[in-house]
Amino acid sequence: MKSGIIGLTEWLDTAPGAYLLAWERSHFDLAVSDIFGYHALQLGFPELNALQANRMPHKWLALSSLEKRTLTLASSGRPELRTAPEPTCFPRAALYADSSALPFPESSLDLVALPHTLELGSDPHSALREVARVLVPEGRVVISGFNPASLWGLRQQRDHFYQRFGYEGLFLPDAGEYIGYWRLRDWLRLLDFEVESAQFGCYRPALKSQKWLDRFDWMDHAGKRWWPIFGAVYFLVAVKHVRGMRLLEPAWKTRKSPAAAPAVVASKNPADWVKISG
Repeated sequence: MKSGIIGLTEWLDTAPGAYLLAWERSHFDLAVSDIFGYHALQLGFPELNALQANRMPHKWLALSSLEKRTLTLASSGRPELRTAPEPTCFPRAALYADSSALPFPESSLDLVALPHTLELGSDPHSALREVARVLVPEGRVVISGFNPASLWGLRQQRDHFYQRFGYEGLFLPDAGEYIGYWRLRDWLRLLDFEVESAQFGCYRPALKSQKWLDRFDWMDHAGKRWWPIFGAVYFLVAVKHVRGMRLLEPAWKTRKSPAAAPAVVASKNPADWVKISG
């Protein structure tokens, strides 16, 4: 394993990792608390309990076997991969599954949370198609990811360039391909998703020291106003629409009876025409 390159779990213990994790936790809690249904699934990223504030009766965390091995490596600090108990601070996984082949029937889940799942997976296109398959009509998917068009994204690109000259340090974990926000919106639109809400966050510079991050806390307020789409992380909620489907109104809704229209009764003599209520 290269020196200077750490896994995602280990990176979250750093000052910028804790800063990002706190921001995402608050936004996931706020977003999922008012989404109702029966079945919810979090796919990947056990370091964050994305369904904690949701009140659905059935909630699961799904991981892949590769993620289990990665967590073992990061928690032990050793380069070899071996089987070990899951860390107790993370939610217990309910199942292990490939994100591109979920073991759920079609239209069976009301909510799917994808915290950094697409960028950490090997095939984000297939994973998103699978989410569209298992979601019920009007079901919701909540997604977070690193924003390449940010100070953190530019720092990561610079570090990758320096690697050609022997430099091995990276600011962000080298875990996968970071997907741009507008690119993700295009993918969702092709799968008949409509973005219901979207936000950006973590505007402070790419600094590793907690002291220096605290000095730039004013950028979180300024960033929302002056450069809102350049936050280090994006967060969106999208709803699945099915073409040709119309939601029925509740049967208990009473309809107003139409008012009786006046009728005209004619006699043979036009002078005797009278108007009565029917």
